[in-house]
Amino acid sequence: MMAPFSILPIFKDGINKQDPNMTLSLHFPTSFHFLNPTHSSHLNSIRATTKTLDPRIDHPHFRPLQMTTATTTEPPITSGENSLQNDDGCASQPLMSKRAQKKLLKQQKFEAKKAQKKALAKEQRKREGERKRREWEERVAGLSEEEREKLIGSRKGLRKERMEKRCEERESKVKRLNEAKTQGQNIVVDLEFASLMTPSEINSLVQQIMYCYAMNARCSSPGHLWLTGCHGEMEIQLQRLPGFDKWIIEKENRPYVEAFQDRKEHLVYLTADSENILEELDPRKIYIVGGLVDRNRWKGITMKKAEEQGIQTAKLPIGNYLKMSGSKVLTVNQVIEILLKFLETRDWKTSFFKVIPQRKRCEADSEKKQGDSDGEDNRETADHLKRKKNCAESCPHPEKKLDEC
Repeated sequence: MMAPFSILPIFKDGINKQDPNMTLSLHFPTSFHFLNPTHSSHLNSIRATTKTLDPRIDHPHFRPLQMTTATTTEPPITSGENSLQNDDGCASQPLMSKRAQKKLLKQQKFEAKKAQKKALAKEQRKREGERKRREWEERVAGLSEEEREKLIGSRKGLRKERMEKRCEERESKVKRLNEAKTQGQNIVVDLEFASLMTPSEINSLVQQIMYCYAMNARCSSPGHLWLTGCHGEMEIQLQRLPGFDKWIIEKENRPYVEAFQDRKEHLVYLTADSENILEELDPRKIYIVGGLVDRNRWKGITMKKAEEQGIQTAKLPIGNYLKMSGSKVLTVNQVIEILLKFLETRDWKTSFFKVIPQRKRCEADSEKKQGDSDGEDNRETADHLKRKKNCAESCPHPEKKLDEC
């Protein structure tokens, strides 16, 4: 509730002439002054201002007209972040809007639910480990000493084989990624748009980059991935990823224009707004993917940036192979996965249908793809029935089953 204020109308008639003991009558107000009647200086100011209009303003029964603002039934917010405190320590107007408060509450609920799910998963893993341990102890308890040693030895052997296999896979992955530095296709993720994204969008982009690296490491022909413009909040979030410092990937704080200033003529920015269709991947080219999660707020920003910097642009030939049901804009990990699939298969159609989710494709394309697979199944069924018919006609033993003929 706000403190009451006094309002003094300046009247043409001044004090009611019929009864001097009454307060000022409200006749034709010309202006209003918001003053506090509790302060004597304010009251003296009121008298000095209005005395020129009517000398009787000095009447001892003169009282300024009091006016109280409307009150609200909602209790004031007293939390530390959402309120300010005046000199008396009382809470004043909230700083956050209702929408911001709802968003903050939703985020807090999400974090609490996430922590709860994490704790539940940890507890389940613990129970599963205890269950396996009990089963192993029960299994070993009923064996003789010789059988027990044999079982333990075989188990140790399996574990050793598993560890060796993992070690070989890790070494193979490191070898492929190191070879990609000199022989692989250069693919850049432009991270200079961090200032245009919200914290949740930055977190989403970080998850996409993590998926891109894992997917590239599994490829038989990996590309050479670059992260340019990696600084500020984006760098902080990436550093939180487990093992990020050990990633075999190029990390540049500089923009890609500075990092590749001697090869600027080979830069190609991939954007859906370009008129140039990418027919083939050139090993000499450096393909740039915009690292932006904006929910379509910044339309055409990558195309505009490329034009201002004077570099080439291109778009994936999606329209030549399928129709999108909505926006043609794909996520960062989808674009990079398409490029990696094409490096393996050299087939755009296969790459698109393996990566682009079915919900983003038109029904006709999905049905056509399904129809192709169904047609192959139908042809196989027809051939099988034809063979059975021929077998029945030529079989010398009619009582014999057709499947055995």
